[in-house]
Amino acid sequence: MSTMQIDRLLDTVVKLGASDLHLTVGRQPTIRHHGGLRNLQTKVLDSDDMVSLMKAITPERNQQELQEEGTTDFGFAYGEAARFRVSVFRQRGDLAIVLRQIPSRLLTFEQIGLPAVCKELIRRPRGMFLVTGPTGSGKTTTLATMIDYINQTMDRHIVTMEDPIEYYHLHKKSIVNQREVGNDVPSFAEALRRVLRQDPDVVLVGEMRDLETIESAVRAAETGHLVFATLHTTGAAKTIDRIVDAFPVTQQNQIRVQLSTALLCILSQALLTRVDIQGMIAAYEFLVITPAIANLIREAKTFRIDSAIQTGKKFGMQLLDDHLWSMYSQGKISAEEMIDVSKNPAELTSRIHRLGRTVGRQEWDEDVEAE
Repeated sequence: MSTMQIDRLLDTVVKLGASDLHLTVGRQPTIRHHGGLRNLQTKVLDSDDMVSLMKAITPERNQQELQEEGTTDFGFAYGEAARFRVSVFRQRGDLAIVLRQIPSRLLTFEQIGLPAVCKELIRRPRGMFLVTGPTGSGKTTTLATMIDYINQTMDRHIVTMEDPIEYYHLHKKSIVNQREVGNDVPSFAEALRRVLRQDPDVVLVGEMRDLETIESAVRAAETGHLVFATLHTTGAAKTIDRIVDAFPVTQQNQIRVQLSTALLCILSQALLTRVDIQGMIAAYEFLVITPAIANLIREAKTFRIDSAIQTGKKFGMQLLDDHLWSMYSQGKISAEEMIDVSKNPAELTSRIHRLGRTVGRQEWDEDVEAE
């Protein structure tokens, strides 16, 4: 399989607007399109195909890493057409490759349906703006949209730390310096340790992976910087617990106090397949840190945050399940998918039953009756 072939595969991905391309031995190349997997009508891949496909796209440095570690990740530009985030790994002694297409077109707040209050919050000179959700929930796109908004409307020095860089930002009204972990800097922690000497106004931390990174990010937010960061948690309350739990017990009180003053808001999101038109739609949970919520964080009463979000609608707050329910009511998403990503599936299932409808999967009905 020549390099010509990888081009053909990537052309298909770009043309169809697929999100991912999966290449593995013993199967045809497979794309993920609107959330589902579809085989491409080409030959089944063998070991030799995989080696030549890998060599066609993998930089020398990453081939070395693959040899030593058994896995390598990198980003690459496919001409002007698209950018891909690539993971190459060994499995059963062979190679497998997953390419995630990164949309090159930056979107607006309106296009991705972000809560309008986000625009006000990102005008703040300092604090931490957390974007959370499972892998593939569109966190990167949300962050890129917010960074682009700042870049277009304000004069700021923006420093990002990403692994790998996905969206490329041009300098507009702001200066944007993007550092790729593994390429420009060895780790998130190291990038953060250095960033305060770089006179930044806005700092983006691709992922808060360890204690040191969390500490540095909070410190940057406290010292007068706007810090964007992501975590793989679902829901606002869980996110706070997750950060606090990363610390040794002796430091947990202190981090609660720091978070209560440093946090601006938590945007938690999930991505769903639309049933009304082709495409995906994001559901959001949004928590704005008011003085009352700052108190709950300090006093370790995160279990009361969900009810505080419900009463905080005038601040633009919303619960994930409420947003899911409104999208389901408008016919945009299926009941099954709403239940799958919800935080409280039993409660939403009974709401569906109260409407005299059923959910398409039997196991849920049994769960509800058992209660």
